[in-house]
Amino acid sequence: MKWLLGFVGGMVAYSFLKMLAAYSTRKQREEAWRMMAEGRNEEAKEMRHRNSTMKMNDTPDWDTIDRAEVDDSRDLVKIVLSRVIEKPSVVRIQEPAVFAGVEEEVQWIQRELMHARLTYSYVPEQLMDVAYDFEDVIDDLILRSAAKQRRIGNWKRWLLLIRIHMKLELIMSKIPALPHLPYYMEAQSAWPFNHSIEEIVWSDIFLIHGQSVANTAVSPVEEKVSALLTQEAIHPYTKKKAMRVLDKLRSLNGFLKGLESVELHDGGMVWMEELSHVCLSAVIAIEDFINRTEQLTKRSWMGPSKGFLSAFGKFKSQDKLAVEMDKIYAKIQNLSIHRPTAVNPQGQSRNPKSTLGSTARIPRQPTTQEPDLASFGDDVHAMIARLLTDDESFTVIPIMGMQGIGKTTLANLIFNHKAVVDHFPIALRKSDGCRVQLRNKEELMESDLSQLGDVWSYDDEMQRLKAFLINNRSLTVLDDSHLLYDMLEVLPDTLNGSRMILTTCETILPPNLKMKSDPHPLRLRTDEESWALFTHALKFSIPPELLKLKDEIAKRCGGLPLLIVKLAEALSHKDATLEEWSTALQQFHHDQQQLWPSTLYKIHKDLSMYMRRCLFYFTLFPQDFDIPARRLITLWVAEDLVQPEGENETPEDVAERCLNLLIAQGMVQVTKKKLNGNVKMVRLPDALRQYWSSKAQQATFLGVHTNTRSELSLGTNKIRRLVDHLDKEDISFDHIHGNHNTTSSTSLTPYYKDALSFLSFDTRKESKPGEEVGNFLHQSISSGCFLVLLVLDLENVFRPKLPEAIGKLTRLRYLGLRSTFLKILPSSISKLQNVQTLDMKHTCINTLPCSIWKLQQLRHLHLSESCRSKLMLRHDTNFPTILQTLCGLLVDEKTPVRDGLDRLLDIRKLGLTVSSKQEAITLQLQAVVDWVLKLNQLRSLRLKSIDESNQPWDLELKPLVSLVNLSYIYLLGRLKNPSIMSQFPYSLIDLTLSGSGLVEDPMQSLDKLPNLRSLKLLAKSYLGKNMLCSLGGFPQLRVLKLWKLEQLEEWNVEKGALQALRDLEIRFCRSLKILPAELLHRTLLKIEIISAQ
Repeated sequence: MKWLLGFVGGMVAYSFLKMLAAYSTRKQREEAWRMMAEGRNEEAKEMRHRNSTMKMNDTPDWDTIDRAEVDDSRDLVKIVLSRVIEKPSVVRIQEPAVFAGVEEEVQWIQRELMHARLTYSYVPEQLMDVAYDFEDVIDDLILRSAAKQRRIGNWKRWLLLIRIHMKLELIMSKIPALPHLPYYMEAQSAWPFNHSIEEIVWSDIFLIHGQSVANTAVSPVEEKVSALLTQEAIHPYTKKKAMRVLDKLRSLNGFLKGLESVELHDGGMVWMEELSHVCLSAVIAIEDFINRTEQLTKRSWMGPSKGFLSAFGKFKSQDKLAVEMDKIYAKIQNLSIHRPTAVNPQGQSRNPKSTLGSTARIPRQPTTQEPDLASFGDDVHAMIARLLTDDESFTVIPIMGMQGIGKTTLANLIFNHKAVVDHFPIALRKSDGCRVQLRNKEELMESDLSQLGDVWSYDDEMQRLKAFLINNRSLTVLDDSHLLYDMLEVLPDTLNGSRMILTTCETILPPNLKMKSDPHPLRLRTDEESWALFTHALKFSIPPELLKLKDEIAKRCGGLPLLIVKLAEALSHKDATLEEWSTALQQFHHDQQQLWPSTLYKIHKDLSMYMRRCLFYFTLFPQDFDIPARRLITLWVAEDLVQPEGENETPEDVAERCLNLLIAQGMVQVTKKKLNGNVKMVRLPDALRQYWSSKAQQATFLGVHTNTRSELSLGTNKIRRLVDHLDKEDISFDHIHGNHNTTSSTSLTPYYKDALSFLSFDTRKESKPGEEVGNFLHQSISSGCFLVLLVLDLENVFRPKLPEAIGKLTRLRYLGLRSTFLKILPSSISKLQNVQTLDMKHTCINTLPCSIWKLQQLRHLHLSESCRSKLMLRHDTNFPTILQTLCGLLVDEKTPVRDGLDRLLDIRKLGLTVSSKQEAITLQLQAVVDWVLKLNQLRSLRLKSIDESNQPWDLELKPLVSLVNLSYIYLLGRLKNPSIMSQFPYSLIDLTLSGSGLVEDPMQSLDKLPNLRSLKLLAKSYLGKNMLCSLGGFPQLRVLKLWKLEQLEEWNVEKGALQALRDLEIRFCRSLKILPAELLHRTLLKIEIISAQ
């Protein structure tokens, strides 16, 4: 009993001391404000310096408190007061009985706060304190009303009523005593003290819907504060502290939105990174509090002693959170006062010469060669499909892109394409100046324009042209917007299917053009397309010994056609030797920066702030590194660089759109595409990487350690994003790869304590990389480092030895172990409660414990299909209901599918291998198929059915036509219902069949899928002898692979079928002797045939 009394006494004493300290601090601040109100500014500053108990870097600059702090608080006070004043009005309408007994007091306080909002004459800190207290009373009144409805005991309701009256009396006594601002502040604080960034007219040129720094940084804090307010028995003091942080961030929303497209000085990105880090600190602090509270709540049911300890733990947790919120608020206040300013605060047009050189139009590369269709084949196909649609309304198709990207080349290819010539009887193309060229004069000899020559004067004939075109379907090509408005007058909204192609560097269209346009952004060329264009532009065949330079040539040009042609012309005048070409490439590498002024200027001037943060991530990867798009997207999501916008939208959807936007604007190069045309690999062009790396250093690197590749925090030596490129000049090299016996753990703490991510690119194929990274992780975590780590990406590091201490990384969201060939996971992996992505594809882990499902935030789980990974599951397993990706899982007779896995209904990507004893496999397959039909969000399905001998087994599918989002299907197994071929959804883009055992020609059903781009018929998928592709079939199919169709003897392709086919691969079809004649003369078709051995 003594220990219990001592415990309670200690708790009361602790509470009293905390209250006394808080009261003392508040009284000191009030005294300082009163001194300022009396004009005793120097005394007030001295007092606040003397009595400040916080670290200087956690507080505003007191030297400017008399003006800057007051001005900065103006928007915050407005936000808080507006919300608090509106709240009782809304409650009064919805439930008038809430204010029974206190109506007069509430109305009086509400009127006083309205007056305070209008006059802004009170010290902001004290005024907001009253407002938060009043908001807490309103919440208590709502709680009292709910208590009545639930018929809670009378004594509880009386206690609540007494507390409400006491709070109201306290508030009513505080308001008359609120300290006033000095007169000069009161008079000026209602007006802007300077030209703030909000006053500049912003361009929304690159904004995607609601994506902004305000969204990506502030939204997670809003989400966590909302979760905090739902906690039971949260103290009003703690609630007030959290709301104050959130309100302060909300007061910056207007500024942050304006920050998106304005040109800032070099410190602007530093400021933004610091704000993002502070927001992340708030999220982490609240998450830790919520998790700790949940743990203590569970303990409280374990007996009286545990209950007392739990209560004390909750008290300390709330106190700790309040202190953290105070520190975070002070940091935000400091950042708010020291906001970055625009380079041009008056909003004048910016001169790119000051930073990036001239953006004058690049002269076209003179060439007499025909345009290279192979390099622009996909673009030509996409454009022609738009031009030839049945839509009879007038449409403009702007070809958008940076200078030198090939807009005019593409327009010329389309203008002269046979399908376009046949479809449009009349075609006009702007030539030079105001002269327009008419195509195919012979076909117009009997028309109203028969007297015109091949080239006619725009000024004299425009009106006659308008009368002629009104009744004729035509195609007009404008090489820039010089004649746009006049041609729009000539080509009104006719209903004859006329089209216009406009090539432009601009991304903003005139208002009268937006509704009738269908833009086609032109991207940088892939490595293969770049090489095709290079060989086309070169004036001789490349000797075999120079082919080893293929990759370097493609990479040095960055996919920019103008650069590719320029390099080809330069090398065509050199001797075709390895030495000559290598020297020319080296010189070309130094000179190419001047050929990217348009894109460099666009990044510097127009790119939104949050998109710049996404671009920063590219600089963490090694130079010339092909970055998998799925890896980049997952990393962006893990670091909260993007936020979902719609109810059914995921962060991955937004990240993919951001990547596509960067690609469309020529800032990111697609280096490889998937067979279905989707993006597979990306990288920054070499010149843009050089430029953007320097910007990343200005924003997030310190001059103290300029030789580090890792991203350092503002004002400290702490590394925020650690990357290992095996660079001996990097400060982290010795820490990771040095002698860990001689490296002190305490020496690591200053660098990695606040690290957010760790990416290793040590791809040496031996045991050393895994041992070194394992030792480094063990030593770092043991010394208190990496505890706020969000990303641990060890992809391609050979068998890293993950320490048991990894369980301490409770903030971790992304654990990338792909292609590590790891054999075992530490048991502490189940403690990573915030992991969203666990990627173990291409590892040697074949069994995972049931505890993996404790990761309730898990959204993406990639297992090793080749190792037949299994999960230890029970029917009562509590699965993470938000799981979206489940790939590589082996389903055997022990796997609970029905009433188990089939509870996961948000799956978007599913990859299963069903293998079991023959008597059990049928039941499991039926359960899997029933589960699949319930997955309305499913986009990708990979399903294998194999027996114990690893041979294809029966696969009885049901119609999938209801899965309208399904775009990718891979099926291995004997299809028991061949009619499924005609019951795939129209959304299907990629289809692979293997071992299907079809006896009827699948082409007759599959050719009606309007969006199918890739079709692979693998071994024993079709057992018939004849195959026919009919007229008009497969309108979008680009890739067709026929492998090991041993019975296939005859394949016929009718004229007009497979018009989009670009890649045909036939392997080991031993009975097929002759290719279809229709395919033999396709100029863009790549045909590869591998005969049976």
